Amino acid sequence: MSETRSQVGSAALVALFVTALTTAQLTASKLLAFGLPVELPVTGATIILPGAALAYALTFFASDCYSELYGRRAAQVMVNVGFVMNFVLLALVWSTILAPAANPEAASQYRAVLAPGTNVVLGSLLAYIVSQNWDVLVFHRIRDATGESMLWLRNVASTATSQAIDTVLFVTVAFYVAPRVLGLGNPLPVSVVLSLIAGQYLLKLLIALVDTPFVYAVVGALGGSQISSGEDAWAAK
Repeated sequence: MSETRSQVGSAALVALFVTALTTAQLTASKLLAFGLPVELPVTGATIILPGAALAYALTFFASDCYSELYGRRAAQVMVNVGFVMNFVLLALVWSTILAPAANPEAASQYRAVLAPGTNVVLGSLLAYIVSQNWDVLVFHRIRDATGESMLWLRNVASTATSQAIDTVLFVTVAFYVAPRVLGLGNPLPVSVVLSLIAGQYLLKLLIALVDTPFVYAVVGALGGSQISSGEDAWAAK
């Protein structure tokens, strides 16, 4: 594999990860509703989920590709840099909200739309740092046990478990705890919170299953794993 292709692939995956992450923070406060042909427990005949569900699911796709190609340490660096970028996003949004406005009415609408995003970012910070590091950990624990084979298993298992952790933490903090503590936006009823958790996790689980062929395609296109034997042995240190 050429060095140029490796560099382009690495940069593209990091760019996808950060773009999807920041997009998720700005779109999560809009709640989406999708009708179902049948009623399910908790959700009923409608799945309600944050607008960020698809964008955030892409971060796990990017991190799994990156983990397989470049190893645990590289993936955790990407995850932790992304964590810091959440604070950058929060600072930039609030500096714009608090800056003097040429049109006070438009500024009020701007604040009404973006200020509740603080709840989203705070919920995301906790969920993110726990779930993304769990994703990388589980991915490489399974890789240690299976070697380079069974990429599908570590992709699905790591994403499915980390998405469960992420969904519970994120929805609970962003839509129930933070609004009560910070007074930004209105906390949702417990029934809606539970419905959000169920709906978001169902979508994320579906994406985890569907994106496996794409993980194989990306890893194959970029020449396969570049993890050294020393990196494979990280867990024994």
